[in-house]
Amino acid sequence: MATTVRRALLTLPAAPLGPDNPLPALRAPDGVHAPDRRARGGLPRDTDRRVGHEPPRSLLPVPVRDGYGRERAEREFASVVIDNGRLRVTVLPELGGRIHSLVHLSTGRELLHRNPVFQPAHLALNGAWFAGGIEWSIGAGGHGTLSCSPLHAAPVPAPDGGVMLRMWEWERLRDLPFQVDLWLPADSEFLYVGVRVRNPHERPAPVSWWSNAAVPEEPGTRVLAPADEAWHLGREGSPRRVPVPVWEGEDRTRPLRSEYPSDFFYAVRDADAERPWIASLDADGYGPAQASTARLRGRELFVWGAGAGGRRWREWLTGPGAGGYAELRAGLARTPLEHVRLEPGAEFSWLEAYGPLSADPARVHGADWAAARGAAAEALDAVLPAATLDAAHKAWRARADTEPGERIATGSGWGALEVLCAGHDLPGTPFEESTLGAAQEPWLRLWRTGVLPAPRKAGPPGEALVAEHWRDMLETAPADPLTEYHLGVAQWHAGDVAQAVRSWERGLVLAPSRWPLLRCLAVADSLAGDPQRAADRYAEAFADLVAQSRGGEAWTAAESALGREAMTALLAAGRPAAAREVWDGLRPTLREQGRFRLLAARLLAAEGHVGAARRLFEDGFELPDLREGEEALSELWAELTDAPLPPAYDFRVRPPGGSGPAGPARSA
Repeated sequence: MATTVRRALLTLPAAPLGPDNPLPALRAPDGVHAPDRRARGGLPRDTDRRVGHEPPRSLLPVPVRDGYGRERAEREFASVVIDNGRLRVTVLPELGGRIHSLVHLSTGRELLHRNPVFQPAHLALNGAWFAGGIEWSIGAGGHGTLSCSPLHAAPVPAPDGGVMLRMWEWERLRDLPFQVDLWLPADSEFLYVGVRVRNPHERPAPVSWWSNAAVPEEPGTRVLAPADEAWHLGREGSPRRVPVPVWEGEDRTRPLRSEYPSDFFYAVRDADAERPWIASLDADGYGPAQASTARLRGRELFVWGAGAGGRRWREWLTGPGAGGYAELRAGLARTPLEHVRLEPGAEFSWLEAYGPLSADPARVHGADWAAARGAAAEALDAVLPAATLDAAHKAWRARADTEPGERIATGSGWGALEVLCAGHDLPGTPFEESTLGAAQEPWLRLWRTGVLPAPRKAGPPGEALVAEHWRDMLETAPADPLTEYHLGVAQWHAGDVAQAVRSWERGLVLAPSRWPLLRCLAVADSLAGDPQRAADRYAEAFADLVAQSRGGEAWTAAESALGREAMTALLAAGRPAAAREVWDGLRPTLREQGRFRLLAARLLAAEGHVGAARRLFEDGFELPDLREGEEALSELWAELTDAPLPPAYDFRVRPPGGSGPAGPARSA
């Protein structure tokens, strides 16, 4: 049958995404770091050269997304279904372009882990992320900032005369446009995915890309890739070369043989020796496979492990009884520590393919690793020869500039703002002025008039822009308090900490609303090693916010975000009385949030009320924004009692003492 592309609705039990955090993300993203030179001794030269190449100093200008909850209700999501009679693909353009489902129609088998719920959790660089399907991650290593954000989407003529789905957006962390084209040829059992990342600037750009496929995890599953070694990242982020498949007495290509969450980045052979691919095959030798053209070299296996913490995380992300999953990841580089340099005016492009694979189960699951991976490689070559994929990439690339048709979905207006102001020419990915909205309006007026306008009504100061051209405009704009605030944020992002502090201090002199500036100065004091001064400024900032706060979602989000930071800083500075004042100033509804319940337990313990703090745990609460690797629950419980940690709070992802094969946080 001919390939069809149609709109549909997908109904899922869904937790609310909630408002973005209105405080600018001044701190470096969790887990984004580079190991020291001594820890990188075993890496190949090209990998070592890219490790630590321009990691992001902060998430700016991207906001943190931490307003989600865990109470789920039925919700309809706009989806796009692509069907050729052999595969049926369900795509969610409003959720980062995630492929939700990939069904092999002749067998009726779902090739992906299809999450039965939409449940955000803190695993992306900027917070909200959800499990399942195939995710497109650009920006920095790990899960990117667009996991829960809409992309532009529209049909485009396919190279075989049919139709394909194009999705595109402007990635703000690296200031780069990208596109993902989903092409399902009429006679194919493999979905082709054409990806292009462009650098329209006059400066080089660091690029990270990972395509992340969640696949079913069963007792008989084995993950295969063309490698005899892998790099394993420990909790400190230092890469360790380990053998494949057996390490520390266990076959790590079998996901359930690891007790704790683990990452294995395969040392895939050079393109001249073997094509890059990865597959997850069950006891019968059947399962999903991913292959690509040579540009996308990296391959990774992530497993949650069979231990209590990993099981709790899977349940946290998917709900009870949803089944386990592993992640098969494909990247531009070998590890998430690397960023690849993209020259001015240049682009990266490649083609990926996802589909079913059947191989001889006796060989796939045998003790001879070379024979096992050879069986999978031979089966893949039979159904998807490397030459076929290369030819498809060439044919797709000839259509990559084709203008898309009627819009199926609309992303943000940030790309339109950048294209309008810089005059970029980006055929194939139009960022129209019609997508500009309220968030872009003040910046558009700054570009047109040289003045950053005052907001029409009192509220949090709005999103910041930090690229060099915006910083230049702010430096020449009239120096009112709002402009000084945004200028300081841009200077901070550029690494000019002293000048940022001066800008914020100048803004304080005449600011009718002091709390945004005081909070920025508090972060600067904290990172400069002055916790007492930071605590003073946090206390003053929160008092100022409460005095000005009005009703509405934006104000509530600001109180929640600043209240969490202020209480944390005051408790760290040993000032529980001041932390109690912040608690007393919170709206009653905020005190019921999970993060504030944890802070209340910490506050009670600091005041000497250990029994009352323990009763909060016994009464039960959840931390919707718990980060992977965060041990606040288990650490505080250990301070309160010698009793075993209740299973509901057991999210531990490493053995006691921190040793062993637990990988870094997934936001790394």
